[in-house]
Amino acid sequence: MTKGSDVTTEPGRFEIHKVAQRGSLSAHVADQLEVLITRGKIAVGEKLPTENSLCESFGVSRTVIREAITHLKSLGLVETRRGVGTTVLRSTTIEARPAERINPTTVEDILHVLELRLTLEPAAAELAALRHADEDRRRLEEQHAAFIKACAEKSQARVEDYEFHLAIARATHNPIFQQFYEQLSPSGIPRAKLLSMDINPAAAERYLARVQEEHAYILEAILSRDGEAARETMFQHLNRARNMYAQYQEN
Repeated sequence: MTKGSDVTTEPGRFEIHKVAQRGSLSAHVADQLEVLITRGKIAVGEKLPTENSLCESFGVSRTVIREAITHLKSLGLVETRRGVGTTVLRSTTIEARPAERINPTTVEDILHVLELRLTLEPAAAELAALRHADEDRRRLEEQHAAFIKACAEKSQARVEDYEFHLAIARATHNPIFQQFYEQLSPSGIPRAKLLSMDINPAAAERYLARVQEEHAYILEAILSRDGEAARETMFQHLNRARNMYAQYQEN
């Protein structure tokens, strides 16, 4: 937990620390909630406080809370159901990884590309939020829908993933961003480098469900013209991918 920060409590349940204005706010929130869950302070089967309550307790925006919950989902700790809320599923992490194993050289290539994308795409998302026109809105929504459809059809949605990010680059109305992403091509999507024989279908499906939700938050931030949220959600999206693929180097 963050040291030296203000403390708020929810009587009879657990202690929450307001996060400091440094680093990734969503990471600070996720870390605290993960500790509470893994230590049994929030029991399996118990619901997390409402989004509004968490915003108030941590002193952060809805975007930060949503990003933190998405991270907890990626660890297999919670699930969110419409009309029910977010419920704790287990007290130990079980992160969805799309492949059983990846060649070390391939992992290195993936991480190099993600490192580059992390320097550019958060800025592109912010500019897209501030500059997008009606045609960009239509294209972004269409590409997001295409990604959802591909996932429902049990595809790895590699091209659809790329097209969604390309639509964001176009929405910046800076031709250099678009040219960069066109040169990157669908091979810039990490899953494009994975061998079919190494993919774990069940884990890959969970992984893509997480990606789909992250795309939805990025899209919402852009269409709301919230540049700060668009930058943050894109950074967390790519950073989570980088951290996950980096784990293959440890095997």
